[in-house]
Amino acid sequence: MTADKPLRADARRKREALLAKAREVFDAGEFFDLRFDDFASLAGVGTGTLYRHFPTREALAEAVYHGEVAALCDRARRLQATLPAAEALATFLRDMVGHIGAHAGLARTLATLMADRSGALAEGGQALEQAVTALVAAAVRDGAVRDDVGAGAVMMALHGIGAAHDRPEWRAEADDVITLVLDGLRRPQP
Repeated sequence: MTADKPLRADARRKREALLAKAREVFDAGEFFDLRFDDFASLAGVGTGTLYRHFPTREALAEAVYHGEVAALCDRARRLQATLPAAEALATFLRDMVGHIGAHAGLARTLATLMADRSGALAEGGQALEQAVTALVAAAVRDGAVRDDVGAGAVMMALHGIGAAHDRPEWRAEADDVITLVLDGLRRPQP
């Protein structure tokens, strides 16, 4: 298998315009209100460009999802490189709540659209779990976090927060859950 050929600058700009518009539409919860071809006109590109980059609605959704996961994983790495381990973990978890809140439409759309394509979502979930695992492991090494609770429990809490997004006081409750998780992870003082 050969590596994908890099895109020309104009092709890359058009692809990014499609992804940016798709993110907006997802976040507004309007993904299913549009014909697939409508994404092209909203992004200011031709339909041929849309189909060249994203032959299906699912391919567009997957690309948006993978972009979001990559940005979150990059954020985790930057935090780990610049903050003390416990602070990096806490900041990332609170950032995740903000991300879930800001992108609720994307999460609901992906869940509906990709129910039968769980492999695409699982790959992103694994990347996020690896990022959280690295943050937790660093905090354990620093002695700030107990070593008997793994990143899987943290991910489960994040999934629960995301699943409860429609609750009336979601944001405040989500912040409270993150506080509970962080308190529960803290190494007991002797």
